[in-house]
Amino acid sequence: MKKYPLGEFEEIVLLTVGVLFDEAYGVAIKKEIETRLERKVSVGAMQSALRRMEEKGYLASRHGETTNARGGKRKRYFNITAFGKKALVHNREIRDSLWKDIPNIALDFNI
Repeated sequence: MKKYPLGEFEEIVLLTVGVLFDEAYGVAIKKEIETRLERKVSVGAMQSALRRMEEKGYLASRHGETTNARGGKRKRYFNITAFGKKALVHNREIRDSLWKDIPNIALDFNI
């Protein structure tokens, strides 16, 4: 079992929450991912990933103020927890280690 189970999409969502910081709510996260990755993201996939990561302890959420523009509904804002940061750092260290250990010739396609 992985020390910090984190799938690719979850990692992208978690990183995007960090990028958006205080403005990380569902629609903003979805738009940021779609813009940066040029990839469509379904609302369902986004909500499932956010819920999963909150259950794992990688994210915490809070509700914003009610607004007339949203028909009285409050936005749910997310932030990375200390445990979520550990998961991100762990994944980055694994990737960095793998990149570092690839022999130059393995990626030299001018052969």
